[in-house]
Amino acid sequence: MKILVCVTSVPDTITKITLTDNNTKLNKAGVQFITGPYDDYALSRAVDLKEQLGGTVTVLNVGGADAEPVIRKCLAVGADDAIRVNAEPTDAYFVAEQIAAIAKENNYDLILMGRESIDYNGGQVHGIVGELLGLPSISPVMKLNIEGTTAQITREIEGGHEDLEASLPLVLGCQEPIAEWKIPNMRGIMSARTKPLKVVEPTGNDTLTQVSSYELPPARGACKMIPAEEAETLIKLLRTEAKVI
Repeated sequence: MKILVCVTSVPDTITKITLTDNNTKLNKAGVQFITGPYDDYALSRAVDLKEQLGGTVTVLNVGGADAEPVIRKCLAVGADDAIRVNAEPTDAYFVAEQIAAIAKENNYDLILMGRESIDYNGGQVHGIVGELLGLPSISPVMKLNIEGTTAQITREIEGGHEDLEASLPLVLGCQEPIAEWKIPNMRGIMSARTKPLKVVEPTGNDTLTQVSSYELPPARGACKMIPAEEAETLIKLLRTEAKVI
């Protein structure tokens, strides 16, 4: 089985975000980047499937050279090789277009990625990739098993879960608890240094959106402590100040 796992390089969840270029870009100075957490779930399940069924796992990232430490970590976790499309991930369609181009060349049985990245939280890429390739796209997938050429899937829906079956190949957006995150061991870290990482130039230039500006959330207000015996005061403040009741 040939599995493609698409990963994002995103700011660490504890990063203090600042903006630059008239609030149109993230200021990357001093920012620690990590693999998107949902992508980590996708990669972990891909490695599990490879160990169970045999085959290969290829990691794909659309990004600059600064994303390569994140890619090498994915190789250390258990991916066999990696591809980096040498372009900034400007919008969901552009990223999906690059993924689809790579997938068409290599005929993967399964394309996995996180249900969304944690920087833009768009949740669009898997659906667009499926459309461009003419393949089913399902998200958010919480459980995945493969029997022959059939995928047995559980996904989250409003108010519950849905069990599905779909024929390979297909595109899946993943989330917990599809697998447990894997921590690279020393052997994996050492072997990742010599695993193939191919850099390719992007295809097309279909950036369909442009950022006007970003805004940081408002600063948190002061915390008011209300004595437990003053419930009426708390209710009044929730009505008049917080305006949540």
